[in-house]
Amino acid sequence: MAKTIDIKDFINERPASAFQWFLVAMCFLVVVADGMDVAIMGFVTPPILQEWDISRSAFGFVISAAPFGLVIGALVAGPSSDRFGRKIVLTISVFLFGLFTVLAARASSPVEMAGLRLLAGMGMGAAMPNATTLLSEYAPLRRRSLMITIMFTGFNLGSAVIGFAAGYMIPLYGWRSVLLLGGIVPLVLVPMLVLFLPESARLMALRGAAAEKIAATLGRVTGFRFVGDETFISKEPPLPTRTPIGVLFSEGYAFMTIALWVTYFMGLLVIYLLTGWLPTMMKDAGLSITTAANVTAMFQIGGTIGAIVVGWTMDRRRPALVIAAAYLVGGFCILGVSLAGAMSAGLPALVFFAGFCMSGAQTGLNAFAPGCYPTIARATGVSWMLGMGRFGSIVGSLVGGALLGLGWGFGAVLGILAVPAICAALAIASTRPADVGEIREATAH
Repeated sequence: MAKTIDIKDFINERPASAFQWFLVAMCFLVVVADGMDVAIMGFVTPPILQEWDISRSAFGFVISAAPFGLVIGALVAGPSSDRFGRKIVLTISVFLFGLFTVLAARASSPVEMAGLRLLAGMGMGAAMPNATTLLSEYAPLRRRSLMITIMFTGFNLGSAVIGFAAGYMIPLYGWRSVLLLGGIVPLVLVPMLVLFLPESARLMALRGAAAEKIAATLGRVTGFRFVGDETFISKEPPLPTRTPIGVLFSEGYAFMTIALWVTYFMGLLVIYLLTGWLPTMMKDAGLSITTAANVTAMFQIGGTIGAIVVGWTMDRRRPALVIAAAYLVGGFCILGVSLAGAMSAGLPALVFFAGFCMSGAQTGLNAFAPGCYPTIARATGVSWMLGMGRFGSIVGSLVGGALLGLGWGFGAVLGILAVPAICAALAIASTRPADVGEIREATAH
């Protein structure tokens, strides 16, 4: 007699396999490469300004080009992934942002650089939500937040690595070498993704894939040998529409969608203004470019550790409140950086703890979001949160350049960032556990 297997329950009931941790590692490397390329302009901007003799405010459109691309990529990637599959969209996106970052190393004008960064940003915007969605659909529920936040520590690690690399490479080889490094790393990952990355078994079941194909994929991931008489299903809550975008604004999901967008917007506004302009602000205050790069990298290192702590805590406490607390404390840490000043001996430690809280909260939000939506709209929900929230990164990049152009100092620019951090805390704290899609799935049958 054929056995019916619900894929989500099957994954949740089994211990995490070696391949599931390998999948964490693959997605981690993708996010490392993404973090390198997202943060890269903050480190190469000071020498570019000097070489091209361009003002900070005029260069703001170049820094904001990649965030605009991230928005486009995220908005397109979600529906594409829900239609064509997680693997193919993720692999193509990694190839694209690697290719255009390599080409950006040869840019000879701000306009050319902005165009290439826009195209690279489109690839980056598609990579992150697909890696998040794919991993969330293979991670056991009891470890999902931890596994996803471990994956997202790659973003902070990649940003830190490119910071340290910039501090070493720019004085020796120039800023173009840093962009070249940022493009080669994702291109090296593409063959590994083609060979080893699995497609989502839950999406395959919803799309009516053959049982043999699902069994082969799910068996490889979980380490379980199926006998061949199984029927695979993916239970979903009843929905008023089968259109992924429509699900986001249907009853029970609309409030959560808006809350996620507001939280992500505010968090990225803070993070992008800091990572994009902090090296320049510290250099203006009298620090060397190497010191400025190294101190900024402390924000990413703090975020790497903070993400793991936040993810671990989310698996044991109400996730929304954990994230809200991290945002709130992060706002006060940034206020502390503002009051201490750029020349303070304690600046590296303050920047570290600001990153611990702010990036830890932002990463926790990435782990929280996939469980808010059913499988048919999961990639769309996550990617549209990232896409709409990316307007915060655009605003952060542009506002940073504008405020510096108006003569705002180190303390004034950073001090105002406490406001959006608190707004992020209030938005995510307003969500209710009953809104979460995974809970709906668990109680719908």
